[in-house]
Amino acid sequence: MSRPDKMSPRQTRDLTSSLLHLAIYSVLLATYFFLVLRFFSGWLLGLFQQHRLEYALVAIALMIVQAVVLEGISYSILRFIRRQRN
Repeated sequence: MSRPDKMSPRQTRDLTSSLLHLAIYSVLLATYFFLVLRFFSGWLLGLFQQHRLEYALVAIALMIVQAVVLEGISYSILRFIRRQRN
């Protein structure tokens, strides 16, 4: 089976969309990380040193919130960009 030299327009669009999503998500993730580090680092350190179980629950909650919220934001931005292209 030979491989075509050029990608189809759909493949190009999908690749562009995936790379754009990755770029947007990376920026949002870095921003989220630095905001949590800036505003919650002291509290999280105290929680880690004194209450390990609560720290673990808070850390898991932060990961879940990060995943859901950042994915929702990046999806909304991509949807907006797609509407602007059409």
